[in-house]
Amino acid sequence: GTASMPQDGYSAAIVQILNTLGVAYRDIDVVNDHDLRQAVKDFANWSSTPQLYVQGDFIGGCDIVREMYATGKLQKLLVEKGLLSPAAIIPR
Repeated sequence: GTASMPQDGYSAAIVQILNTLGVAYRDIDVVNDHDLRQAVKDFANWSSTPQLYVQGDFIGGCDIVREMYATGKLQKLLVEKGLLSPAAIIPR
């Protein structure tokens, strides 16, 4: 799927998190391309999609992204990578 048309709840959750943070990102639809979908899984040695990468580094799937967001670790990572302003982080 795509950010505008996620194909499952996991993809929709990651899209919602990234949109909430206001981070610019690129989506890649792997649903209709079996070879691409398998290559992505093989690349990260991760058996499922969606997968989040930040500046080429594999972060994880939906559960990991949700946990990182809930604890503020995702926001901290995005600030460290220069993708999110420190001012955008709401103290918890």
